[in-house]
Amino acid sequence: MQNSISSRIAFLLNTPQQGVENVIRLFDEGASIPFVARYRKELSKGMDELVLAQVQDLRNKLEKLEKRRESILEALLEKEVLTPELKQKIELAADETELEDLYLPFKTKRKTKADKAREAGLEPLAKILMAQNSYNPLHNAQQFVCEEYNNAEAALDGAKDIIAEWINESILARQRIRSLFERNATMASKLIKNKEEEAQLYRDYWDMEQDLKRIPSHRFLAMKRAEKEGFLRVGIDIPKEMAYESLERIFIKGNNPSAPYISEAIKDAYKRLLKPAIETEFFASAKEKADDDAIRIFVANLEQLLLTAPIGEKRTLAIDPGFRTGCKLVCINEQGELLHNETIYPHPPQNESGKAASKIAQLVKVYGIQAMAIGNGTAGRETENFIKKVRFENDVEVYVVNEAGASIYSASKIARDEFPNYDVTVRGAVSIGRRLQDPLAELVKIDPKSIGVGQYQHDVDQNKLQQALNQCVERAVNRVGVNLNTASEYLLRYVSGVGPALAKSIVEYRTQIEGFTSRKELLSVPKLGKKAFEQSAGFLRIQNASNPLDNSAVHPERYALVEKMAKDIACKVSDLLQNDEKIKSIDIQKYVSDDVGLPTLKDIVDELKKPGRDPRKKARVFAFDPRIKSIEDLKEGMILEGLVGNLTNFGAFINLGIKQNGLVHISEIANEFISNPAEKLHIDQIVKVKVLEIDTDRNRIALSIKQVE
Repeated sequence: MQNSISSRIAFLLNTPQQGVENVIRLFDEGASIPFVARYRKELSKGMDELVLAQVQDLRNKLEKLEKRRESILEALLEKEVLTPELKQKIELAADETELEDLYLPFKTKRKTKADKAREAGLEPLAKILMAQNSYNPLHNAQQFVCEEYNNAEAALDGAKDIIAEWINESILARQRIRSLFERNATMASKLIKNKEEEAQLYRDYWDMEQDLKRIPSHRFLAMKRAEKEGFLRVGIDIPKEMAYESLERIFIKGNNPSAPYISEAIKDAYKRLLKPAIETEFFASAKEKADDDAIRIFVANLEQLLLTAPIGEKRTLAIDPGFRTGCKLVCINEQGELLHNETIYPHPPQNESGKAASKIAQLVKVYGIQAMAIGNGTAGRETENFIKKVRFENDVEVYVVNEAGASIYSASKIARDEFPNYDVTVRGAVSIGRRLQDPLAELVKIDPKSIGVGQYQHDVDQNKLQQALNQCVERAVNRVGVNLNTASEYLLRYVSGVGPALAKSIVEYRTQIEGFTSRKELLSVPKLGKKAFEQSAGFLRIQNASNPLDNSAVHPERYALVEKMAKDIACKVSDLLQNDEKIKSIDIQKYVSDDVGLPTLKDIVDELKKPGRDPRKKARVFAFDPRIKSIEDLKEGMILEGLVGNLTNFGAFINLGIKQNGLVHISEIANEFISNPAEKLHIDQIVKVKVLEIDTDRNRIALSIKQVE
């Protein structure tokens, strides 16, 4: 079975089967996706993390299919209906739909109208009608009159119920109707009577019809949400005459006395049995497609956000803005540890701006503040404008930080464990400051669904979403690498091969020994065995370690190889690092072996050039237009700078520094055609936009990027 699964995956992904087999074996041995992608390129044939995740996903789906196949074969064997021909068809079935079609006639189900007719002995009459060689079906029906079906017409109705069930169970009939749905199905929504006032949010969908294959994921999910909330009635359908005609071509042999009865049975089969079943199938497949699309967008946005440029280890003053309750401020050191907290009241109703400015200037001086982080929530713009008027003795970089999810973190167990003696306002402000210092390290503590970069994330398959988000966080963490001596337990959880239990053990052991001095010391961490070491060591960094490779992405299993390279050109390993001239003198072909190929050797050489490099860009100071404080300040035709806050498949939401984000529709992003906004934009990108339209009643702002360019 495993070989057939690997060959199927290789075919679907257009990748070498040997690579798929190797990857499956590595997964079975406990290897993580980041580890295989980075350190087993020869075995995986160069698959990246996204392809490896597809291999994992497809394997799970195909194994589930095989289990269902075995279950059906066992059930048919027990029922004593498994013929050699049926067994062969089931063994060759390519997907679950084909399997279930084959199993349908034998499936245990509730008592049907057809069952009742069979019990009354009407199946022979149904066979006479289906044969379509009777000259007088009504006369034939007289022989089957009984207590339950007390006249010929009633007997014919019972026979039609049996025929309708046969039609429904016909594999050919189901394939034809599916084919019609694939080509012609439309999805339509109608407003439920007397729901106009409650359904204003879904006004665009009150009376909508669109080809199912062309409906975008956000529209499908919005319509289904409105249906779930009781505002819309939603259905998928094809013209019924088209279905009747297609089925008649299968089951009616010509103009004969039985044909009208078969035609009536066809209409009944379609309306009562086939159409509801196929509609359910198509709703399920469309929902799966919409879910996958929404999850893909969410994951892409989350990955960009996780890889947001950090300012690095700088003393930071963070402010969680507010009006009536004041602005909570905290001072944190280079490692994000809390030094001081208090509240200032520069805004109405207190208006203590002079006192607040003096306090800010004093704290900047006392704590050697180098950067300032201001949350972008309520009173964010006002606080930013206030800070810009404060004079400091030294240069202080001022950043506006997206605080989405900070309130979730501040009330979480993680935050309570970190700051047991402080309330949620202090924790939230610390989170804002740390998010500026190192966005990745802080965002891993927050449920990704609370970060605000998704699209209908609460409407999609939650298990699939969680798995995709976890993989995304794991991918980002391992791509950047983690400082073993400063990383929080929550960041360490996402390191390849670690997980929650080992992360806790690492932190406890780190405290005992007052910091790691080499990667080898990881093997002394309780419960951290050789496998976990193999999976994690390459992604963990130790600054100022005795072995300089401990602060690089070179895996310990390749230290001896690097030492040999250094020896061969008569230098030390430390002399190799960041020394382009010496590195160029290494002939990597010389080190190719059965165990190490060119992909790994190239990675090692690249790492020697820039050991422990952070793939993230450097943070940039950005300021919103000071003229714009609310939606009322906007005018059509204005050119403004904003930040990309969220990407969907229909456009990009732009933060203009006010409560409402503006939308750049996908058609307004670029002059050329693009199928996905992510082709041109990324989260937190600074963009110039033109204001096209302002709808203050619905709080909607239409923007354009291409009209600026």
